[in-house]
Amino acid sequence: MQPLLIEPNIPYVCPVCSEPLVSQQSGRTYSCLNLHSFDRAKEGYLNLFPVQFKHSKEPGDNKQMMVARRLFLEHGFYEPMAQAVAMMIDINHSPDKNIQLLDLGCGEGYYSRKIAHFCKQSEHINLHGIDIAKFAIAAAAKKQVNAKFVVASANRLPYLDEYFDFVVRLFAPSDDAELNRILKTSGYLLTVTPGPRHLWQLKEYIYDEVKEHASESLVPKGFEQLTTQRISYKIVPESEQRMALLQMTPFAWQANENVQKTINDLESLEIETDFILTLFVKAMT
Repeated sequence: MQPLLIEPNIPYVCPVCSEPLVSQQSGRTYSCLNLHSFDRAKEGYLNLFPVQFKHSKEPGDNKQMMVARRLFLEHGFYEPMAQAVAMMIDINHSPDKNIQLLDLGCGEGYYSRKIAHFCKQSEHINLHGIDIAKFAIAAAAKKQVNAKFVVASANRLPYLDEYFDFVVRLFAPSDDAELNRILKTSGYLLTVTPGPRHLWQLKEYIYDEVKEHASESLVPKGFEQLTTQRISYKIVPESEQRMALLQMTPFAWQANENVQKTINDLESLEIETDFILTLFVKAMT
């Protein structure tokens, strides 16, 4: 075995025993003092999700859902929201200060790439992405080689304590205690959740009674809310894009074949998008 080389700024901890990970001289393998070892994939990502922690063979979104999300997002329908996310990061990012930013539940890295593109100080942002779906992380790593992507669970984040300045969580689950642990003192958490009328017209075809989402974001334990912003606009996706949007939403399971056919066969459908951006700061202890 090659000797371990302790490199600066390695943010990872062992997902098995929580000891810091160090790199071998090849830079391809990371090991801890207890000799748990993890190899970097050829695509550039690191898999820190041991098989003993998995509840299924391939956890996370399946390939069909990932393809649908890619088809929809790459047409730019959610780009105005992504721009608003980047602007909120810029406003709360000191110029010329290098920061560590984590895209939690990053999927194939669409928002990570938009943050890098739209943030005015992107050269000072060290981007990290994490998701439970290996196929998604592999795709993200291929498209954004300068970011650091990891396969891992949001409930067992494989990062050092107080490593991140900023965590971005878009429609993703998380664990409050873990967010507290990995964020620096006075670090920021930026969440994006559905607004009251998000995808209202699509839902009208699925539910007998359409209910608004709550407009207030729950404050994670250990955080204080700083500001909130509502972003609303209308989109007119074509049939294929509408079906991709349906596939990537939680209420897709409620749409039977007849409903799906109706939505697919519509000549046109204008759909409201409605997002709530909320910025929290880690509370002082």
